[in-house]
Amino acid sequence: MSGIVGIYQLNGQPVDHEQLTRMVDAIAHRGPDGADIWCSGSVGLGHRMLWTTPESLQEKLPMLNPAGNLVLTADVRIDNRDELISALQIKHYPAEKITDSYLVLAAYEQWGEQCPKHLIGDFAFAIWDERKQQLFCARDAMGVKPLYYYRFKQTFIFASEIKSLLTFPGVPCQINEAMVADYLAKILFCGRKEDSFYTDIRELRAAESLTISPNRTEIKSYWCPDLSYELNLSSDEQYVEAFREIFMEAVRCRLRSAFPIGSTLSGGLDSSSIACTARQLLAKEGRQKLHTFSAIFPSLAEISPKIDERPYMAAVLAQGDYQAHDVHADQLSPLMDVDQVYLHGEEPIPAPNFYMDWAVFKAASEQNLRVLFTGIDGDTTITYGFQYLSELAASFRWLKLMEEGTALAKVWKKSARHVIWNYGLKSVVPEPIVEVLQRLRGSYQTDDSLEESLTLLNPEFAQRLGMAERMQTETVKSLMDQRSSMSAREAHWLALNNGSVRYALQWLDKTAAAFSLEARHPFCDRRLVEFCLALPSSQKLHKGWTRSILRRAMEGILPKDVQWRLGKGNLGANFRLRLLGDERATLEQVIFQESHLIENYVNILKLQSAYSRYAANPNAADPESVDIFVAVNLALWIKQSGVTATANT
Repeated sequence: MSGIVGIYQLNGQPVDHEQLTRMVDAIAHRGPDGADIWCSGSVGLGHRMLWTTPESLQEKLPMLNPAGNLVLTADVRIDNRDELISALQIKHYPAEKITDSYLVLAAYEQWGEQCPKHLIGDFAFAIWDERKQQLFCARDAMGVKPLYYYRFKQTFIFASEIKSLLTFPGVPCQINEAMVADYLAKILFCGRKEDSFYTDIRELRAAESLTISPNRTEIKSYWCPDLSYELNLSSDEQYVEAFREIFMEAVRCRLRSAFPIGSTLSGGLDSSSIACTARQLLAKEGRQKLHTFSAIFPSLAEISPKIDERPYMAAVLAQGDYQAHDVHADQLSPLMDVDQVYLHGEEPIPAPNFYMDWAVFKAASEQNLRVLFTGIDGDTTITYGFQYLSELAASFRWLKLMEEGTALAKVWKKSARHVIWNYGLKSVVPEPIVEVLQRLRGSYQTDDSLEESLTLLNPEFAQRLGMAERMQTETVKSLMDQRSSMSAREAHWLALNNGSVRYALQWLDKTAAAFSLEARHPFCDRRLVEFCLALPSSQKLHKGWTRSILRRAMEGILPKDVQWRLGKGNLGANFRLRLLGDERATLEQVIFQESHLIENYVNILKLQSAYSRYAANPNAADPESVDIFVAVNLALWIKQSGVTATANT
């Protein structure tokens, strides 16, 4: 974790040294271990340093190559170091003396603008190439490290965070209405492209590079998961062994740290797999115990049993070699520390339960950690695999469909007929016939999901932005519907590319940065993502077990109760109760007295009606509580950020 900034005056005007310093200072929280800038004529680069890896202790950025014609600033952790050192034939330094930034610069010298495809890890970097008079920027494949930019006239600026760009004269602190509309319609993840919540401030997207010079501006995608490739091994055991090897490497390479390591532990399959694997690897190396951080809800255990994950956490911790820390999330408000959250998140809070992430990262910081593992996003990388049944139906493999559907029904304690029809046969039956059958059974329902998504929006605002048409676009519909007619691999590929994971990663990066931490996500390892997408569907749903490859690979590593658990905790009860219990005054202040903040965007009458129903019965109003949170959250962010409305609002 570090912070980077830069200015490029395309007309040759000199960079303002003081302005570059202000940009660096605006992200001081990202790097408490030092700051530096480099300026030469029309180009300036800046850096904030946070030491995490052993090699970073001797790192100094911005960094020049020996010839002095390449300059790098980078927020980077490279995970395929040995492979790169060999490919680049770096023999004049011992490996422990080679910094990650050195590898990036050497990779650019070797492969030029193709270098990002050779880099495995989390990174955002910029290289000034004096020879070509161009600036080259790149972001990692999964989008862990953020990189924002703004261009006006002959000036190009970039930074790890938006607040750094806003220090530059002339950059408007103006709201992007399209993003607001998508946010209120809850399709922000579907349509998220390069836009931010600020007009004309854009982000370089995951797996993209940007090259800019006075005569050229080009953005390229350098990586995308290969939809066409399928892995073919000779046995189930070989698939399991191959998965275990690559998963353990995804954890092992992220254990490279000069400081103690922490990991979230929710009791779910994903975070528990990471924690147990990390514990095992640390013990083999004789290193310090793994710190774990768990959000718990003891006061709600009786009234909402599904929220209590402590038995699963306890099963993991019973293995020993952990230093456990509990965060009493049942004492936290969903709008806790909201001013600081908005300052660092720079956007409205994307999901109701992010207050727990804030509290967990804060707890890790209080233990003087610098690295925290998370379990995001095992659900997407190792998909549940339900669409294997529709794939079997489409290929007329009826016996296998019956076998796998019956096994799935047994595991999940469902009707075999229900499972085989809904997850298998329904996908290959023409829609008119499906509709007739549903009407005969009295189960036919019209699809009002698109209309329901627009109820929170001010009708005039929705019409002006064309939201009805927007909701009908191919991208949004496919992401919302997750059509059962897709093959299992197509559905998996779509989930990997729908933007939700990358949006969450970006938010977690900023949350970690608020506490001078680096978040690391083994399930977002590019190699693991490629491997899991290439798996045959039979390895994802196997003998009735969803996410089967992970369960089988964790044999002897995970406690049995966790390895074969079904579902996960439902944390919604705490959100509903604490939002109303802790924030009633704030909600009513915004909804009834300060609604002018959002009246151009939100249907205030419907919001007020929803609040009345929620206040009367908070336990039975989950969709309404989320709508209220979204609207109030937007108002509070507008108020705190000082963002102004666009001219045509």
